Amino acid sequence: MATLERNNKILLELVRQPGNNVCADCGAPEPDWASYTLGVFLCLNCSGLHRNLPAVSRVKSIRLDFWEDSLVQFMRESGNSAAKAIYEKCIPVFFYRPQQKDCVVLKDQWIRAKYDRREFTGENTYYQQGYSADLFEATLWKKGKDNKQFLKRIFLLSQKDYTLKYFIKEDSKVPKAVISMKDLNAVFQTEKIGHAHGLQISYLHVERTRNLFVYHEKGQEIVSLFNAIRATRLAYLQRKHPTLRAIDLIPQLTRNCLKEGFMEKTGPTREPFKKRWFTLCSINRKLLYFKTPLDATELGAVFIGTESHSYSVSESCGRSSRGGRWHCGITLQTPGRQFVFMCEQQQEQREWLEAFTKIISQPMTPEDYANEANLSRGK
Repeated sequence: MATLERNNKILLELVRQPGNNVCADCGAPEPDWASYTLGVFLCLNCSGLHRNLPAVSRVKSIRLDFWEDSLVQFMRESGNSAAKAIYEKCIPVFFYRPQQKDCVVLKDQWIRAKYDRREFTGENTYYQQGYSADLFEATLWKKGKDNKQFLKRIFLLSQKDYTLKYFIKEDSKVPKAVISMKDLNAVFQTEKIGHAHGLQISYLHVERTRNLFVYHEKGQEIVSLFNAIRATRLAYLQRKHPTLRAIDLIPQLTRNCLKEGFMEKTGPTREPFKKRWFTLCSINRKLLYFKTPLDATELGAVFIGTESHSYSVSESCGRSSRGGRWHCGITLQTPGRQFVFMCEQQQEQREWLEAFTKIISQPMTPEDYANEANLSRGK
């Protein structure tokens, strides 16, 4: 018992040290698990993913499990910083590093890439060359534009002309769509799509946002495509902005939305409230709305500027004369029109208010001014 208590005390002291005090793989605070074969401290969720790699990693709880003296000594000699110097030595700047709130497939493939495939140790460049290849091909299941059926489609990503094309059949010579890297975004949407490997690809088509919902049965394939898209986006942006450093372009490669969810909205006249799915993006300062979460094309968009340009948001309460089932209101004021939205719960209302306020408080860039001028829909 004395040995158990002593070793657990040592481990608890080690996990409080800088570098060890966050999960080695997702950055979650206060990890209470560890891989005693790799010498890293982990959160509960990542420790579960390590269990899928028994030939590479073995895990124990630093609080509940018995630790032999030799294993404790190994943890003393190792730790997150030492492991990072080995397993994260050569990570491409475009490669996405998952955080605590990211979906399972991103974290799982990150862990496999680091410790199982050893992609970033500098031992070989096979995988990294694949991400940055001139052509990257993937066969994905894609949701139909007007129905819920998923069909196989061939996707071809090109760094030569900075496009993503997809074809209906393997022998098709003409692509169904040619998507420029200029406005392309990719984000994992596993819950929305209903698949653990679900990816949403968005782009502008005739001035409206178009969504493609795809997945692959294998996690490695879909995450590889995601990182290849990031590599191609980086190449495009470096050509567009030759004076900017690659590190400054990273936030623009792929972008998670700031807030998504259902609200009720009404038109500019005496139209009744209708339930719509909204997506708010802080990068392009746009609020998009759709009839359902899996709609292929937006119904409309609202640009959100700054307070100095007559944009504001406030809480509004009470029942509306235009009906509607929800009563937690939000008023968004723009130079051309006042928008009124209704949320089902006060928590949702608070989250939307915080998200709108965050964007309104951000200074506008020259590109934002151009977007504001071009976006006349939804006013």
